[in-house]
Amino acid sequence: MPRVSEEYYEKKKQEIVDAAFRVCSRKPVTSIVMNDVIAETGFSHGVVYRYYKDLDDIFRDLVIRINSQNQISERLDIILSKPTKSWKKTICEVCDMLADQMTSAGVDILKISLYSDMLALSEPERTGRITSQLSGDGISPLIYLVEAMNKYLNELEKKESLHPVKSVDEIIEFMIVTFHGIQSGYVISESYEAAGAKGKYNPGKMFSCLAESVIGMLGGNGK
Repeated sequence: MPRVSEEYYEKKKQEIVDAAFRVCSRKPVTSIVMNDVIAETGFSHGVVYRYYKDLDDIFRDLVIRINSQNQISERLDIILSKPTKSWKKTICEVCDMLADQMTSAGVDILKISLYSDMLALSEPERTGRITSQLSGDGISPLIYLVEAMNKYLNELEKKESLHPVKSVDEIIEFMIVTFHGIQSGYVISESYEAAGAKGKYNPGKMFSCLAESVIGMLGGNGK
């Protein structure tokens, strides 16, 4: 295929994914149908189906885009690889980085992430088919976080002769569950005016609490 045609092809796919992003930021993924995305593009059915065979095909490219634009691997590796830093400070910097990543991602992306969790709960097989097609930077940044922190905490436990009150697996599970909880609270507070809560939920403070909790679970006291 000539280069110009390839560029045109990719441009059209990009426009369709852009439309899907706008739709997904407005309504739950579980309630979206192909016609919603088609209407948002302004293209005919034939044009959209020329580039994507179905809605999940579009969702796959949308997930790849969101995940690749929000990878934390490079920042996390830098934090975990500094040898002169105390391990407590490292835990705090990891949590600070997660707070910054969450607030800089934008509420629409976080909202889509929450909507995707709903899809995983209601249609696990469908979600599995979509995620099975992901690789490299298209995979969720949280998967990299789990792998990197698992390696770091296991090495830390041996090197520092720590006596954690919880296993490494339990600590990481706690981190991921807490991450999702902070994300939900932040999105809700930024999206609704209920009880004057908008803008008052501070992920930085929440992740600071997470850091202190992890340090405590590892057998440390304070930062």
